[in-house]
Amino acid sequence: MNLNFPFRISISFLLFFSIASSNLAAQGVTILAKPRVDERVELLSIVFRLAGAQEFSSTQFKRYTDNIERYFGAYKNHELISYIKKIRKENGIGYDAVMKMAVHLGPAPGFKPVVKLSDSVPEKRWKMEKAQEFIRLLGKFYKDSRADVFFKANADIYKEVSQRFLTIYDQLDLNWYKDFYGKSPKEKFIIINGVGNGGGNYGPDIFYKDGKREVYAIMGTWTIDSTGMARFDLRDYFPTLLHEFNHSFVNYLTDQNPSRFEKNGQVIYKAVQEQMSGQAYAGWQTMISEALVRAAVIKYMKDHSFDKQAIDREILEQLDRGFLWINELLIELEKYDQQRDRYPTLESYLPNIILAYHDYAQNISVYQNIFEQQRPKVTSIDEFANNSKNIDPAIHTITINFDRPLFGKGYSINLTDKGKDAFPKISKVSYSKDNTSIILETALEKGKEYEFELSGRSFKSVDQVPIKNFVVSFSTTP
Repeated sequence: MNLNFPFRISISFLLFFSIASSNLAAQGVTILAKPRVDERVELLSIVFRLAGAQEFSSTQFKRYTDNIERYFGAYKNHELISYIKKIRKENGIGYDAVMKMAVHLGPAPGFKPVVKLSDSVPEKRWKMEKAQEFIRLLGKFYKDSRADVFFKANADIYKEVSQRFLTIYDQLDLNWYKDFYGKSPKEKFIIINGVGNGGGNYGPDIFYKDGKREVYAIMGTWTIDSTGMARFDLRDYFPTLLHEFNHSFVNYLTDQNPSRFEKNGQVIYKAVQEQMSGQAYAGWQTMISEALVRAAVIKYMKDHSFDKQAIDREILEQLDRGFLWINELLIELEKYDQQRDRYPTLESYLPNIILAYHDYAQNISVYQNIFEQQRPKVTSIDEFANNSKNIDPAIHTITINFDRPLFGKGYSINLTDKGKDAFPKISKVSYSKDNTSIILETALEKGKEYEFELSGRSFKSVDQVPIKNFVVSFSTTP
């Protein structure tokens, strides 16, 4: 699962087209059909949106999400939506569990599962009894809301979205997966455009009774052009596509060997729990899978001659996300690739990775300290101390100082849990001449609480090391 939460991998490319990969047409690959929209995915995204699930509540593609609100808004009290709220609270059903259910369903209106359900299929959070009741209510919701009318009305949007995504699809080198993981891709690969998913990206799969397997990359839609239509930039979406397909090769490795990872995984997770929880990675096992997936993405980039600066930025991105051992794990993947006569598959090399995690666990605090020393840090705010009360609303600037010069390009200032109402009106953002401060020009109101967050997405050191997200909080006098 990859969320822009949402979590998405973000890479700045200087010369993206220097990638030495063949496109799918040149490869003659037939196992990957062109991207498309899947009504099952859209419907489940919609009903969980109606139930208030944050991960399915993006409004980034406003043209489409406004259509959802207009059409389905009257059904927010439907018994299906009430049931979703209940199972989210009781079983924590959300994120990837929702998309796993979507691909395990047959077509509307019956939604008969394509494989036999169990307490672990489509996903252990569902449990069979709750999954069956959900499917029954989903069919009722589909009929009651006449959801087919909505899908027909939005068919042109779906067609345009998938057509635009072809620029990403054409760059994927599936042969690399076969070569690197050491297994021929017998699976059927399917790219689905999650039009209403915002920055949420998912990699579910299905195992059929006859041994066949379908592997999905459900790609969110989080950028738009000046006309309000979805826009897919290679630098944003291509690495995410790599990420989701890597999950299909990696997850079973870690799932089959949990006890061998557990002790060291728990030690590491405890050290980075704050970062992992912020990305909806609720335990050490998910963290282990995500780390291997992310290291494999970087390996792909290196094998396809991505620009060094882009690779370095991706590594820093993963360090910032709490995968502090990513460099060491990447070295293990390089060792594996240099000994393919001895280790024909990544699965055969897995005992070495398990052993390496003993070192990662022992050194996690060292990795943490090294990276934190490289981060720029906020030292002060000129106009007031952070978390102050009774600030004069007449001040027109907020000057935030750092312990070293920043890169000085771009700004990343976000809402916090307090929402839009707590976000100040900012008319201009600029850097000081030496790039050691940022100056926000603001218009504050009397008697109000304010809060916003500086993120490392744009605020980085000269060496591109991101700041640790920093919350500025204060209130003004009445």
